[in-house]
Parts: sequence; structure tokens; C-alpha cells
Amino acid sequence: MLRNGPVTFAFNGGPGSSSIWLHLGLLGPRRVVSGDVGELAPPPYGLEDNTETLLRHSDLVFIDPVSTGYSRAAEGEKPGEYHGFTRDLESVGEVIRLWTSRNGRWMSPKFLAGESYGTTRAAGLVAHLQDRYGMYLNGVMMISAVLEFATLDFTPGNDLPFTLFLPSYAAAAHYHGLIPDRELSEVLADAERYAAGRYPNALAQGNRLPDDYRAEVIARLAALTGLSEDYIDRVNLRVEHTRFFAELLRSRRQVVGRLDSRFTGWDVDSAAEVSNDDPSMRAIMGAYTAALNHYVRAELEYHNDLPYEIFSSDAAKDWSFKEFENNHVTVADKLAEAMRANPYLKVHIASGHYDCATPYFATEHTIARLQIPAVLRDNIELRYYPAGHMMYVNEESRLQQSEDLAAFIRGASNR
Repeated sequence: MLRNGPVTFAFNGGPGSSSIWLHLGLLGPRRVVSGDVGELAPPPYGLEDNTETLLRHSDLVFIDPVSTGYSRAAEGEKPGEYHGFTRDLESVGEVIRLWTSRNGRWMSPKFLAGESYGTTRAAGLVAHLQDRYGMYLNGVMMISAVLEFATLDFTPGNDLPFTLFLPSYAAAAHYHGLIPDRELSEVLADAERYAAGRYPNALAQGNRLPDDYRAEVIARLAALTGLSEDYIDRVNLRVEHTRFFAELLRSRRQVVGRLDSRFTGWDVDSAAEVSNDDPSMRAIMGAYTAALNHYVRAELEYHNDLPYEIFSSDAAKDWSFKEFENNHVTVADKLAEAMRANPYLKVHIASGHYDCATPYFATEHTIARLQIPAVLRDNIELRYYPAGHMMYVNEESRLQQSEDLAAFIRGASNR
């Protein structure tokens, strides 16, 4: 333990996920051998030293929220009381306060690392820790970020996700050979320009859109997504993500992954309108589960007959956002509030180009509108990787990401 060195509190998202992914995929001293697209490891998988572990630069505290991992509600308490936005912040925040106090680490540089909904939690926690305990952090690392749910929720009347998902659709189409003879960087730049300009303008016009403009949009979307012009026309210029996963490789009778569109699989019905499963999650779930259960028992010698809940479907199903009734969930305001109060707070955001769960262009949209003064904008760094939601399953991405996180810790520790 680095008595006065940095400490990082890490968790995943879901909501309802344990911290297994960041623990054994990227940050911890041991890492799972799961393989990647086209070279997945077979059972019983493997576990090896992580020579790039962030433990070389920071102490690590992995937190499994109530109902995930081995965490359970105390006797006499109901788990559902913790399955909600505010109660989750309070309980995880209390764990951080207690650990910091009991281990004498108030004078250590302190960081949060969250993935997916864990970035929602992290943004809320930065403000909560400041306001409730006066605990000011050095930095927050957000991996596959979601700070404004309006950028992701395909709800009636909300056209924003259709535009913000477009570059990720283009990345998937390019990866699977449907946009040939062009570099990925060129395709993404093209998709980003269209997603920020002509496309949202066209959607905003609704039934007022002239026929020639509509024909242009259909042709451009077909070229950028790999979908047919007929399909683009029939969905009224609006490609919803679960429909995209089912449609992109329909001619091959395959579906593509939501968390990582490089992965493909087979649905029970090759004519289904939407994809009902995620082959990218299926591809790695077994490897991580086996590795965790071996690691805690055989190597850490922690014995518990409870199942380690990799993902709690009960928590996910029951999760409450009552604080946002009649509004979209957002924590962008919380992050901005924390940055204005603590001008030394640094923010690292990592995105995968093939992530169709929390697309990188949606994150850029949120960060560009963050209510902070211009002088604080350089406190935010954005990094991109040639993989998906858990970008570290790709070896090239894992090595670069490990280097990027280490550099962030060193730079933001003020030591």
C-alpha cells in the first residue's frame, strides 16, 4: 500500500454490475485470458499477471455495490432500497469515506474510475463527496461514458440518439467490409460531419422535408451505415440501435454486438426485426466468471459459498431514477458543478469506436456542452481505442489504455 500515494476507487456499471470487468480486464494485478474477435479463448480459459496493472501507480479499491459481487444488504434491510440513483451514490460514497478514514488516506491523491453506468455514478459521486464530506478528488477516469441519457434513449420524439449513433454505425459497417476502400478515420470524420450538420437538420424538419433533401439523406445514410436505401426509407431516416444490430449483417444471417460491434453471432430468428442478444457479451462472460471465481478462492484464499453476482438482473430491473421523474437522467450538471468548485479536478474519458452502447460521439456531444468556464476545458482529456465498450479485450487497446491511465494518474496527483 502506498501510504501517501494515489488511491483509485473503481467500479463498473449496469446498473447491477460487479467490478469484475475493470478488475480482471484492465486495472488489477491479474488479468483474464479471454481472447478477442476471431481468436476467443476456449474453456476453461486462463489467468495471468497483468504487467501493466494500475497498481504500479495507485492503490486500487474495487467496489461492488449492494446486490453485486459478494455485497448484500445488511440483515433486516431490503436490497431494493439501494437500487436507485441517490441511494447508490450515498452507499458507495460512504464506502469511500470509511475506507479513506480507516486507512489514513485523506492526504493521498484520490481518484475514481468508472465504466458505463459507473461513469454516471462517478460524476454524481464527485459532487456528492465534495458536498457531503468535503472530499475533493484529484481526478475521475470515465470509461465508456454516459452522462446524459437523452443521448442514448431512443424514445418517441427524441431524435438526438439517431444522429449521435451514426458514427458508431459507420465504424461497424466499415469493420464488416460494407464500406470498402476507405480508411476508418476518413469514414468516421465523414459520419461525424453529417451527424452534426445535414442529418439533424433533416430530422428536425419532419414532414416538411423536401423530397430531394430526403433522397439525399437516404443515400448518405445508406453509404455511411451499410444498410440499404430501401431500409433507410422504410424506417423514416431513423435507425434504432437494436434494429441496426439485426439488420446490418442480415444477408449473412448474423447479428452484431451492442457492446462491441466487431463481434458477431446468430439469433434464433434470422428474420427478427431486432437483435435479442449481444454476442459481444456472450463472448467474454464465461472467461471473466471462471477467472474471478478461481482468483478469489485459489489465489486470494477467500472462501464464500454465496455466488459472486457478476451482474444482478434484479438490481437492473428494479433500478429507480425517481429523482428524474418526467426528465431525462443526467449527471453532466453534477460533473460541471464539481469542476467549477474544484478547478484542479482532472477528467479522463475513454471511448471505443465500436461501442454501440455508449457511443463516442454522444459523449463528445455532452462534453462540448458542459457548463464550465473555458479555462477548465483543458482539464478534460478524451482518448479513443479501436475496440468496443470494454475496449481492453483488444490487446492493442489494453496496452495503450493502461499507458494512458498511468500517465493520467501521474499528471493529476500533484506529487
